[in-house]
Amino acid sequence: MKWSFRIFTFAGTEVRIHLTFFLLLLFVASQGLMGGQGMAAAVESMLFIVAMFACVVLHEFGHVLAARGYGIKTPDITLLPIGGVARLERMPRKPSQEFVVAVCGPLVNVIIASAIYLGLGITAEVNPGYDFLQSGHFFQKLMVWNIFMVLFNMIPAFPMDGGRVLRAICAMFLDYGKATRLAASIGQGIAMIVVIAMLVNQVHFNPMLLLICFFIFMAAGQEAAAVTQQEATRNLRVRDAMLTDFRTLPAHATLRDGVELLLAGTQQDFPVLDPHGGMQGMLTRHDLISALAEKGAAHRVIDVMRRCPEATQPAFELAQALDALNASECPALPVIDPLSGELVGLLTAENIGEALMIRAALMKLRA
Repeated sequence: MKWSFRIFTFAGTEVRIHLTFFLLLLFVASQGLMGGQGMAAAVESMLFIVAMFACVVLHEFGHVLAARGYGIKTPDITLLPIGGVARLERMPRKPSQEFVVAVCGPLVNVIIASAIYLGLGITAEVNPGYDFLQSGHFFQKLMVWNIFMVLFNMIPAFPMDGGRVLRAICAMFLDYGKATRLAASIGQGIAMIVVIAMLVNQVHFNPMLLLICFFIFMAAGQEAAAVTQQEATRNLRVRDAMLTDFRTLPAHATLRDGVELLLAGTQQDFPVLDPHGGMQGMLTRHDLISALAEKGAAHRVIDVMRRCPEATQPAFELAQALDALNASECPALPVIDPLSGELVGLLTAENIGEALMIRAALMKLRA
């Protein structure tokens, strides 16, 4: 994720922190100072924020380790002001496995809260108006925070863990796509009910809760759309959608060569190949125009091209390649022949869309 940097790596998973996280720390410190609580209280509030997000990291590693048990890797976890995001390679398609992966995150928070309660004998009253930044026992607030994390994450709506638990349960009785759409609809319904309730009762209107509801509504729709797209690409291979008629640039080419290819046809992004036909990178239309204005037409293409570490093969599943394309910074995914190592095609979102339209038209004809 952009604007984030690595703080440590554990069990093959990078833990990264987004720069906006420090804005949260500054905001909390300024609130304490302007509230007249003094420097000591401001520092304690900042330390509590750090402890809160340490629990978030442990929560995410609950998902990570559970997913790893099913052979699913997690490249990184990114800490944002709104929480943590674990980037799993994929979600398990078996309902029982998704259920376990989803539940293991909140289970970590249950363990933390229980350890504080049993180890220190601390009790606390949990209510929606609980103020975590008020003065009070540090570990009492941390216990309540973990309880809130469990309750919040188990809301049956995407992208919370409760939404994935709901889908896993529905998928035990329904098709995966239908289960996803049902779970997404339930999550969107909950968000709309909360918003309507706030609008009717202005006394309990909460801008932050309104923002969360909007986020839930959009995330649920995106999850349903993503699964619908996966269903559309079922049984399709990369070779069924890849672009095979394309132009390339050699490593010694200049931006002038790229301009000539850009003006000669409709292709906008050009693979840069080494002398053996291997893929070195991609010169995009945007990078070409930007570099042309800054460096001139005689500048080397290899200095401005984008590296494309992700690649696919003709026999790979199209759905898997589509996930890699969406995660890549390159507009096209190189398709490499596994025997020769040469570039044999390009996979773009436009070509995938065209392949799906053709498939839908043929299916309609058969019907």
